[in-house]
Amino acid sequence: MKVSLILVGRTVNKHLAELIDDYASRVKHYVGFDITVLPELKNTKSLSADQQKQQEGELILRQLQQGDHVVLLDEHGKEMRSIEFSRYMEKKMQSVSKRLVFVIGGPYGFSPDVYARANDKLSLSQMTFSHQMIRLIFVEQLYRAMTIMRGEPYHHE
Repeated sequence: MKVSLILVGRTVNKHLAELIDDYASRVKHYVGFDITVLPELKNTKSLSADQQKQQEGELILRQLQQGDHVVLLDEHGKEMRSIEFSRYMEKKMQSVSKRLVFVIGGPYGFSPDVYARANDKLSLSQMTFSHQMIRLIFVEQLYRAMTIMRGEPYHHE
């Protein structure tokens, strides 16, 4: 099984980008992992939020393959503690045959078509974070989940 993360738009802050790359390289020691960055939409000022979600949704759906297990990082998703997320990952690593794909959408969320394609929705917090920061938080939590599974000392109770 492989884990993929799809992002809408590049990470602008170079410090966040460096940290994301650092944690992504750590995750790769445990499982195949890649990040796909979809291009930002052009002329978004002329698009409504729904039009923007629709266009981003089309880009997201083109990246998905048959058999992918798709997990949206969404404010209305299920919240988990880090240990629960580790158990979730362990179960998915045993049950998903192709790719486990996590998706962080654009600023307005996901189109109805993307929601329809999703298998799960997860929320990282009830608090609001920038999409730039969520990328780092998610990749760090993915790394933390891997270390918890292995009983490594990164995570403390």
